[in-house]
Amino acid sequence: MASESAGPAELGFVEAAPSWRLRSEQFPSKVGGRPAWLSAAGLPGPPELACPLCGRPMAFLLQVYAPLPGRADAFHRCFFLFCCRTPPCCCGLRVFRNQLPRQNDFYSYEPPSEDPPSETGESVYLHLKSGAHLCRVCGCSGPKRCSRCHKAHYCSKEHQSLDWRLGHKQACAQTDNLDNTVPDHNFLFPEFEIVIETEDEIMPEVVERDDESEIIGTMGEAHEEELESMAKHESKEDRIFQKFKTKISLEPEQILRYGRGIAPLWISGENIPKEKDIPDCPCGAKRLFEFQVMPQLLNYLKADRLGRSVDWGVLAIFTCAESCKLGIGYTEEFVWKQDITDAA
Repeated sequence: MASESAGPAELGFVEAAPSWRLRSEQFPSKVGGRPAWLSAAGLPGPPELACPLCGRPMAFLLQVYAPLPGRADAFHRCFFLFCCRTPPCCCGLRVFRNQLPRQNDFYSYEPPSEDPPSETGESVYLHLKSGAHLCRVCGCSGPKRCSRCHKAHYCSKEHQSLDWRLGHKQACAQTDNLDNTVPDHNFLFPEFEIVIETEDEIMPEVVERDDESEIIGTMGEAHEEELESMAKHESKEDRIFQKFKTKISLEPEQILRYGRGIAPLWISGENIPKEKDIPDCPCGAKRLFEFQVMPQLLNYLKADRLGRSVDWGVLAIFTCAESCKLGIGYTEEFVWKQDITDAA
């Protein structure tokens, strides 16, 4: 995915994919499952991946691979978005950026092979090349470990307890086969690849004009005062929502819109951030819009399995305009959530 974009947005769609295509060495954009971490060093720790509202471990939602052309230090560049899915909260959001030069300690200088690997095992990868261990439940940094086998790692006592109840109690003695005995903890979101297509900018404008003429035609019998009142109301809310619906009407399955520096597509006139609402990067640079997650993704998440589900209208991600390099680790960026209720 190209990152400097002054033209049409790039649209993301979910697609089933074999597990090997979603591993770190393939540089995937993907939804759900465990993160396919880019750099194996400096992972966000449990405090960074705790919900800022309820404090519980957040679940990995998606990652977007978005290298910067012309930037040697960002030849590989990826964003990792996490959300709270623990009822009754289901509100916290955090996003992290990581980038690497083409020559690095983790990946080949050459592009990855398009052919599947000879080994086709479905083992869960819970160790990184850096030696870091990952949580058996969520796939994030796992500094805690089982006190009996010393082989199973976790991000928190909460996830250790969950894994113990769901199978590690029996598998604890089988330490040679631990990665093949990871149960379904009912915590991860379903996993899909995100495939990218460029949006057609011409057709939606035609549709929008047709929609407006339809609206005007149906109001022919209305009184002048009612028309004026409706026009005022429409100028505040309905036009933004109509623009949103029109813009996505030709590609209603889109779950992501990417365009570094373009304007977000808001679902409502309410709760649109002003410049002062978007904090600067710790490096001092302004943040600009880079991509947004659409409400259509909710249809694929099966998020209501745990009761109250995650929900949003638009998740807009704003990132450092300089795409700064703060050390070797993962830099937190900014998420703005606009709820569907804002559009009601």
